[in-house]
Amino acid sequence: QVQLVESGGGLVQAGGSLRLSCAASGGSFSSYGMGWFRQAPGKEREFVAAISRSGGRTGYADSVKGRFTISRDDAKNTVFLQMDSLKPEDTALYYCAAATTIVITTLWQGYPYWGQGTQVTVSS
Repeated sequence: QVQLVESGGGLVQAGGSLRLSCAASGGSFSSYGMGWFRQAPGKEREFVAAISRSGGRTGYADSVKGRFTISRDDAKNTVFLQMDSLKPEDTALYYCAAATTIVITTLWQGYPYWGQGTQVTVSS
């Protein structure tokens, strides 16, 4: 069973950038599709980005398309989320998740493995 640990969150001004990392252990990383989700206070968890097992396919929520980039480094068992042009509405707890499905899924129910989250706060 894979374990996931996120890092890289913090406080940043609007327009700034952050790079989140998610380190995996205890499983075959290359066999998992990976996703990032976020949850703001009082709101439901929402899909942010996902990347396929091979890294050849990615998907993004409309709200982050063109600003966020997901990538993976299988040699380091790590998935990244580069976040540029951050906005106050990007403020949330960001979670990394792993799925065993072949296709990318935007549904959180499709990810059986989750990290504890890393907080991202964007000030205006």
